[in-house]
Amino acid sequence: MAEFSRKIVDVITEYYSIPLPEVMGDAKHGLHTHFEVPIVKVILEDGSEGVGYTYTGGLGGRAICSIIEHELKPFLIGKDASCVEKLWEEMNWKIHYVGRGGITTFAISAVDIALWDLRAKKANEPLYKLVGGASNSTKCYAGAIDLNYPMEKLLSNIQGYLDKGFKAVKIKLGQETLLEDFNRVAAVRDLIGPDIVFAVDANMKWTVETAIKAAKKLNEYNILWLEEPTIPEDYDGYHRIAEEGGIAVAGGENLHTIYEFQNMISRGKIDFPQPDASNIGGITGWLKVAQLASAYNLPICTHGMQELHVSLMAAIPHSAYMEVHSFPIDEYTTRPLVIDKETGRAIAPTIPGTGVIFDFEKLAPYKAEFQSRERVMK
Repeated sequence: MAEFSRKIVDVITEYYSIPLPEVMGDAKHGLHTHFEVPIVKVILEDGSEGVGYTYTGGLGGRAICSIIEHELKPFLIGKDASCVEKLWEEMNWKIHYVGRGGITTFAISAVDIALWDLRAKKANEPLYKLVGGASNSTKCYAGAIDLNYPMEKLLSNIQGYLDKGFKAVKIKLGQETLLEDFNRVAAVRDLIGPDIVFAVDANMKWTVETAIKAAKKLNEYNILWLEEPTIPEDYDGYHRIAEEGGIAVAGGENLHTIYEFQNMISRGKIDFPQPDASNIGGITGWLKVAQLASAYNLPICTHGMQELHVSLMAAIPHSAYMEVHSFPIDEYTTRPLVIDKETGRAIAPTIPGTGVIFDFEKLAPYKAEFQSRERVMK
């Protein structure tokens, strides 16, 4: 009977649309008013449950839920949940023809995270130990979607991060002129002093030539990295920016397959790969990119979902900086992110599983239908 105790008997998909406390903006995606959190519960024959999720900047969440409900759920029912990597591979190939790194990868990510939650619970281990155990904490930085903030508010926000114990910060670039960007960078560096780690993010705004020009000037401010200076598909452009701009380059939040990361690392020559478990195929996909980075002797970083990534980053010996994002998913869990104010490091949860336990009572006001009433009735 134990052989069948890990058989999947149900997959429950829920959709939440959560308003942000204030409007936030970046250079390419514009203004954000809310974010979406599709949540997946994978139920086993023995009654155990794994919870996974993904998130969006406000669009596409219902489509992700629909893919899980109509394409992945029928495939998963009856499968052995302990075969996580096998299921990951099969889910990818099942919807490969219409997916290949698109919105389908978000759906696979949510399911994969739920399967890892089950795996860690069955092993009675916290995620950070299960996938490596290099440490129980990670370096991190705080960064808001703050391009629309006036200077006074920008500096006040950065000061708030310092007050919370962060030892590293990031701001958005992509104002109408480079001079405006440089003025903001100079003001932040003056505020934080020489010892706080400082990164900047252009959110794909610039051409390669503009990015090279910006990079040369940014070097004056001791910038850790310039993130996403141009569109993610321009691998050769990234190579030029790093080489001619003389600056470390980061990227990866818009790369959704390991093959894209392979191209960005080998051709783009980025210094800080930033996979996001929400869109790279969950924990399985994230670990594949982390292993790829290790093969190239590169540190690994993250984008978003800090409540989950804290465990992955703590586990990996070659981790660099985890992003603490403006989408406060962790505030809707029973354990918001914990920062050690002395070291500025984020602490991984120690309970069995991923450590991400949603506060469904707090989430309840934001739950919504993700498919039409007509289809539900059918």
